[in-house]
Amino acid sequence: MALVWVAALALAILLWAIGSDVAPWAMKYPRDLIIPLKFWISDLMAWLVEDATFGLFTFTELTRGISWLIERPYRLALGLLSHGLLRGQGSDAVQILPPLSWIAIVATVVALGRYTKDWALAALAGGCFLYLAIFGQWQSAMITLASILIAVPFGVAGGLFVGLAGYRWRTVERVIRPVLDLMQTVPVFAYLVPILFLFGFGPVSAIVATIIYAMPPMVRITILALRGVPDDTVDLGNMVGCSQRQMTWKVLVPTAMPGLMVGVNQVIMLSLNMVIIASMIGAGGLGFEVLASLRRLDIGAGIESGVAIVVLAIALDRLSQALANKIPPEHSEAEARRPLWRRYSYTSACLAIVMVTGLLGLFAGWVQSYPEAWAVTTGSVWENLVTWININFFDELEAVKTAILLNVLIPFKRFLLGLPWIAVVGLLAVAGWALGGWRLALLCAALSLFNVAVGLWAKSMITVYLCGISVIFACLIGIPIGIVAAERERLWSGVKVVIDTLQTLPSFVYLMPVVMLFRVGDFAAMIAVVAYALAPAIRYTAHGIRQVDPQLVEAGIVSGCTRIQILTKIKLKLALPEIMLGINQTIMLALSMLVITALVGTRDLGQEVYIALTKADTGRGITAGLSVAFIAIIADRLITAGAKRAKTRLGLE
Repeated sequence: MALVWVAALALAILLWAIGSDVAPWAMKYPRDLIIPLKFWISDLMAWLVEDATFGLFTFTELTRGISWLIERPYRLALGLLSHGLLRGQGSDAVQILPPLSWIAIVATVVALGRYTKDWALAALAGGCFLYLAIFGQWQSAMITLASILIAVPFGVAGGLFVGLAGYRWRTVERVIRPVLDLMQTVPVFAYLVPILFLFGFGPVSAIVATIIYAMPPMVRITILALRGVPDDTVDLGNMVGCSQRQMTWKVLVPTAMPGLMVGVNQVIMLSLNMVIIASMIGAGGLGFEVLASLRRLDIGAGIESGVAIVVLAIALDRLSQALANKIPPEHSEAEARRPLWRRYSYTSACLAIVMVTGLLGLFAGWVQSYPEAWAVTTGSVWENLVTWININFFDELEAVKTAILLNVLIPFKRFLLGLPWIAVVGLLAVAGWALGGWRLALLCAALSLFNVAVGLWAKSMITVYLCGISVIFACLIGIPIGIVAAERERLWSGVKVVIDTLQTLPSFVYLMPVVMLFRVGDFAAMIAVVAYALAPAIRYTAHGIRQVDPQLVEAGIVSGCTRIQILTKIKLKLALPEIMLGINQTIMLALSMLVITALVGTRDLGQEVYIALTKADTGRGITAGLSVAFIAIIADRLITAGAKRAKTRLGLE
């Protein structure tokens, strides 16, 4: 194996040294051989929109019909939470019923928290929704919540049925696995354009995009949860004569419900992560507020709206987790004889509050809608903080920026752009063969060749450069923090709060302070990516160290090892597979953030995707999106294979 690596590296260095003179095609892929994939995809989209037909109806009519089906419940949810129930359309619309009052919604959330767990959760969830009202984010938050309430059931139902098919038929699972990989790694911007063409501009298109983005984890978790059902339970179902339908809905799904609820939780969180991007195609709500603040560089308003998304995410996350862990109540005969309102006391109380506040709201406006005069804002605090930093630390920040640009970023970028494409493809194939065999070698070679063949090699290398530098900095910061926090419970509790906030804060929010402190360019993009991708490096490192068997640590102490030796020779070695998976997740988050950083002047594949969105160029966007996805898949497969080998070597698998 060492000889193979030496030979591959020697050949790569030789090509790099003499390639431009002897084999110029190895340095720059011939233009005549570039595959015009983006034009083929654009032509296919044009055919689907204009000519594709199923006889009775066209493809466009089919998508518009789906849009209509989604729009009906969305309008109902929007009416209940935000606009009220209307009769008529446009300027002729007349409100026949007002929306639920803010007091009723807060009370309902409190009741839900108390029902699913305890008063502590009720106070947390109610406090989160109260925050939205106090800080003037109520109306936007309710528009966002209406979208979530529609996208989540569709995403959960779609993921559940696809997951059931994958569980029942292995062929289906093998087919959907690469599709799920692409759905999770192709940048969302890449498929916004085809969704716009097929479903039109508006909140329904945003809901469709959200469903596509949020559904893959539900599919994967459904398959895993169903496969985790004990064999004894399945055998019992067969013994009592369950049909296939009964086995699915009476045995498998109820038994796997805790795992399935984890999938529901993931769909909720990813749907909230999508709200800003969805606002680009008409979603409105909190996402639109953040996007509008970014466009006018209003850091105060942007951070307030971003924090509102985080607060909403925390409330929905905790409620869904509590619902997943709740033990179903037992219904006795005495319970059945009780009056209906006592059997469903929480529901009855919520309905009573809705009716009372609805009536009081007709006479007292503050009961129906939180008064704007009572709203609080912290926008000026954030604005003043950034201004103070710029005034007092501009020279220091500029010096750090210039030093890293000149000594790290630019040299690394030039190095990668100067590499022969054929050498990089070959080295990736060798790495795949060394870690996972010939299948992984072929996969790495094929996916990297795609980026060459479609004419996006230079932009791919810039993407790798930005992602690589950002991941290195994130790991240099995150892994030491994870090591230190893993052995200090109080510190770890505080660190968890910080990284949970980092992971729920919308990606766009990171751009505003970064741009105001460092202007646009690669350095600003790198800082935003590091901040966004930092959390997995910390979390997985701490998790891996905390998971080490205490008996092994005790054996090291008995053997006379120092604290440094216990850390380096025992804990870090045994935690290496988990740390590698953390690096893998850091890479995934960095790549997803790089598309967002196209807004601050990067020149990578993210910019290609963003330009395609602004020009409504389907082929260009999907081709660039596939290139990003293939980079992510190569990194994921190589690191996963490396982690698996490390586990085997350490006797952990």
